[in-house]
Amino acid sequence: MPRYTVAALYHFAPLKADADMQARIKAVCEENGICGTLLLASEGINGTVAGSADGIATLLTFLRAIPGFENLEHKESWAEEEPFLRMKVRLKKEIVTMGIPGVDPNDIVGTYVEPKDWNDLITADDVITIDTRNAYEIRIGSFQGAINPHTTNFREFPDWFRKFKESRPNARIAMFCTGGIRCEKSTAFVKNEGFDDVYHLKGGILQYLEDVPEQESLWRGECFVFDRRVAVKHGLELGSYTLCHACREPLGPEDLKSEHFIPGTSCPYCHDKLSEEDRARFAERERQEELASQRGERHLGAAIKNA
Repeated sequence: MPRYTVAALYHFAPLKADADMQARIKAVCEENGICGTLLLASEGINGTVAGSADGIATLLTFLRAIPGFENLEHKESWAEEEPFLRMKVRLKKEIVTMGIPGVDPNDIVGTYVEPKDWNDLITADDVITIDTRNAYEIRIGSFQGAINPHTTNFREFPDWFRKFKESRPNARIAMFCTGGIRCEKSTAFVKNEGFDDVYHLKGGILQYLEDVPEQESLWRGECFVFDRRVAVKHGLELGSYTLCHACREPLGPEDLKSEHFIPGTSCPYCHDKLSEEDRARFAERERQEELASQRGERHLGAAIKNA
């Protein structure tokens, strides 16, 4: 049985996100051997953490005892190796940053669609399917026929959509993301832009990959995740990707064969963007990690870049 339970969670509800709440949550995590990142803002909580099954259960009980968070949902997966090095609880303005004032999923949001009903929705002739994730995530997998906005971060999505909508007014729109949180914000934004028929995949890609049999799936490729596993496949099994330690792009088996891939130093996506100083610094970090590995130790830099 895998050693670590990985819990991805978020919930939009008014929260007193202050130093006291930050300290209380961090204490619960540390007391239960939990590592990962949780973001706190006045609009809610978001994050991914990992630990023992009992430890994760204790944290979830604590969070659900906060007024307004009784219905906090989470998505569990598992890992053989520790996905995170340390526990971080951060105070933020938004738990997922779009940067558009007035976009509040507590006020308005799209229609949730269960994974079992998703295929019927996105194959309808009058539905446009939009992947709300960033380009590097979409590169390794997406739903068949989905539009790629080619964004580098979520802040770029509103500008992209405002240009896109000029050619498709009044469209029925289906949106999806990794675990659901970006779609809470993006569907709220799209509805505020005047669209009525807006849908999003409940539980995100991760729930779909767990619930929908591979032979019935419209998902193609793997799903990027924000921990040391890098990517998962159907059934949430470990994927085939690793991360470039220089630029953090996901690298597949073919990328690792490239002449531009130098472990810890460069890859096909960043080799022409690095200075000689960068290369020297990354090469030294890789050397230190290898020495730590030979001593049976875990190098701090290795854990940080994968956290």
